[in-house]
Amino acid sequence: MFKHLLVPVDGSELTERAIHASLDLALQLGASVTGFVAEPLTPLPTAGRTLTALRDEALEHDAMTTAHAKEVLAHFEAEAKKAGVPFVGRHAQVPRVDRAIIAAAEAQGCDMIVMVTHGRGPFGEFLFGSQTKAVLAGSSLPLLVLH
Repeated sequence: MFKHLLVPVDGSELTERAIHASLDLALQLGASVTGFVAEPLTPLPTAGRTLTALRDEALEHDAMTTAHAKEVLAHFEAEAKKAGVPFVGRHAQVPRVDRAIIAAAEAQGCDMIVMVTHGRGPFGEFLFGSQTKAVLAGSSLPLLVLH
């Protein structure tokens, strides 16, 4: 059946639900879990910035996003260890989160993606978009969506 789950997390209030639900599922299936954090690329520069300032801002952004991803994944790993579920954490800076999730699942050999959705409804999706819908549309892997 399913032996390797990819679980995208971002450190938001839904992360705890994603962690615990995916670990419970992994225990039932005898599966391992790969936690994945997709961080945004460095924002585009504004006019009038020196090259040194741009470089410093990019380095600061990289350091902050890497630290955030490591913190989220360390928490996920600790919960996985308590549950007795094999776990690997991965993170990347990406231009498109949905594509990064699909690419990470394929690269890690996952056979299912488990995501938690905000469930904002049609108006919220219009304003903010839906990463879950984009992953569903772009992936050939099964996707378990938790609300």
